[in-house]
Formats: sequence, C-alpha cells, structure tokens
Amino acid sequence: MYSEIAANKRKTFVLMLVFVLFIAGFAYLGGLYFDDFSITYGAIIGSLIYVVFSYFTSARTALAFNGAKEIQKRDNPRLWRTVENLAITEGMPMPKVHIIDDPGMNAFATGRDPKHASVAITTGLMNNLDDQELEGVMAHELGHIKNYDIRVSMVAFGLVMVVSIMADIFLRFAFFGRDDRENNGWVTVLGFVAMIVAPIIAMLIQASISRKREYLADATGAMTTRYPEGLARALEKIGRNGSKMKRQNSSTAHLFFANPLSAKNITNKFSTHPPIEERIKRLNEMGGKL
Repeated sequence: MYSEIAANKRKTFVLMLVFVLFIAGFAYLGGLYFDDFSITYGAIIGSLIYVVFSYFTSARTALAFNGAKEIQKRDNPRLWRTVENLAITEGMPMPKVHIIDDPGMNAFATGRDPKHASVAITTGLMNNLDDQELEGVMAHELGHIKNYDIRVSMVAFGLVMVVSIMADIFLRFAFFGRDDRENNGWVTVLGFVAMIVAPIIAMLIQASISRKREYLADATGAMTTRYPEGLARALEKIGRNGSKMKRQNSSTAHLFFANPLSAKNITNKFSTHPPIEERIKRLNEMGGKL
C-alpha cells in the first residue's frame, strides 16, 4: 500500500510535466505560424501558472461541476457521524462532507491531500443504503484520500479541462483565422488536428488513472470497517439500480465510486472503473480472510 501511495505522488508530477510539454509543443507551432516566439514563452509561463492554480482549485471546481453542497453535522447527522467515525478509525483529519441531489447511486472523494479533502455522496445512493453499506462506501472514499488517489485524480481533472479549452481555441483559429496570411491553411490544419487529438489526450490522461486504484480503495475500505460484506452489498445495489448521474460530466467521471456516465458515452471505452461484478467477487473473497 505504501508503494502505491508513493507511486501516486510520482504520477502527479509526471502528469503535470506532460501537460507543460504538451502546451509547449502547441505554443511552439503557434510561434512558427505567427513568426513570434514570445507567444511560445508566454504559453509556457501560462501553463506553469495554470498547473499551480489547478493544484489548489481543481477540487472545488470538481465539486461545483457536480452540484455538491457542503453540509454540517446538523444537516445530516447519520452521514456526518459515519464519515467522522471512519476518519477517527484511520487517524485522518475529518474531510469536508458534501451531498449531491441526484437519484444516481454514486459518490466521490477529491482534494490535494488528507488535510485538504472532501467526500461527496448522491441522495440516490445515501437513501438506498443501510448503515453498514453506507459505512463501506464512505470507507472506500476515505481509502482514496489515504492512498493519495485524490491528488492524481484532481490533477487529471484540471488537465482534461484545459486540453478541452485548447481544442476549442485552435478550432476557432481554424475557422476564423486571418485570411491575409500565406500559411493560413497551415493553422487550419493545426486547428483540425487539435480538435481530433485533444479529446484523445484527455481520455489518455483519464486512462492513466488506473483501475487498480479502485480495487485498492475497496481493500482499504474493507480493512477499515473489517466488514467487506457491507461494501459488497452496496455494489450489488448499484449494479441493480445503476450509477448513471443526471448531470453527465466526462471530465470528472474518473473521480466517482462507479461509472456516472450513460452507456452510450464514448468515454466509457476508456473507463477507469473495473467491472462491479469483479469488485464484489474480490470483496467476498476478502470476507473469509478478515
């Protein structure tokens, strides 16, 4: 487990480095087109600033994107006490607790480290789980926090956002670029390449968030509660009723407990979520060993 935590910290750095290099490459092409490499230098500096900004703000953005509302103990004592007891058991700081008003059965954790973390759960999931099942799901999410999965996921979310913005910018250059330049056709080609490549890069960034982390969080949660059957039963309910969210957001899909996207979404081809059946099988095998 400690090796996985160290690997997650390294992966965060690698994602940030790849992002800066990606921006630098496109900025260099822009400098060639405009014959002005101050654009390149500006883009590199801007990307570095964005990386720092994203590191500190992506968690709040992800929560806002999914309509998560922070609560206090008086708002939902059952959920609050569940998270609080698990945090005490793990010797972790109490994360901020959020509820998403959505019938889809799902949850997620985000933040940059255990001291700056949040957990969120949908009303659809919370209202359909008994206390043991709810404890299992929230222990899984605290497992992501403990294992520093949240940092990698958060950085990936921030990078996916800016890659999508870049695709839009280059596409606008392609259609509305100045016609008085000899190589305007060059920027048109570049725009279409960016339009095709950017979504693929975004998917690859999300695919770098390995399915292995879900199995690890399941195992971490089961070891915390000493009752893997609770988490397994929660997964069974999700398998029967579905985890699809009303608010479809592919850029944050990798954060969730189960896949929040509809089956027709192309991003499912790059899903970071392992099959629910396999997760249940592994948890049931753990039950005989704890």
